[in-house]
Amino acid sequence: ALSREQAEMDKIRLETHEDYKVAKADLELGLTGVRKALVVLREYYGSAAALVQQPAAPVKHSKAGGAGAGIIGILEVVESDFAKNLAKEEAEEADAESQYQKVTQENKITKATKSQDEKYKTQEFKSLDKTVAEYSSDREATNSELSAVLEYYGKIKERCIAKPETYEERKARREA
Repeated sequence: ALSREQAEMDKIRLETHEDYKVAKADLELGLTGVRKALVVLREYYGSAAALVQQPAAPVKHSKAGGAGAGIIGILEVVESDFAKNLAKEEAEEADAESQYQKVTQENKITKATKSQDEKYKTQEFKSLDKTVAEYSSDREATNSELSAVLEYYGKIKERCIAKPETYEERKARREA
């Protein structure tokens, strides 16, 4: 049962780790894309100093200053959301890995304990079986010895203990 639970836990952990890898890759890709977009937009809508260094470009269109700040603001919020979600995913993964390692270690300890218990209990029952066999053979030997003693006692008892003679036996002896 313990190894079955551990196998199930390993399978679930592998699945959650794969899900984490996919989610992390998506979040990092999104975060990278948003950061690149912010760099481009900041350069485009950036400071006037950047424009002074370059020769004046022919005026084909003019950039809207207000719209750029709004777009940059939205992208900064999106960037912070991506970063927050990435941090959350990494924290959940670290917690899941920590919990998995803890339970796995507990299972290893439990398995080792049960294995040792089984080993020692097997030794104990073999020892007890041996003791029971020794006691049984001792009992059989003692019983046969007791039977021999009781049989011998019965024979000696007949010879040694005087039985009262019956009247007929005494009369027959006197007359004889």
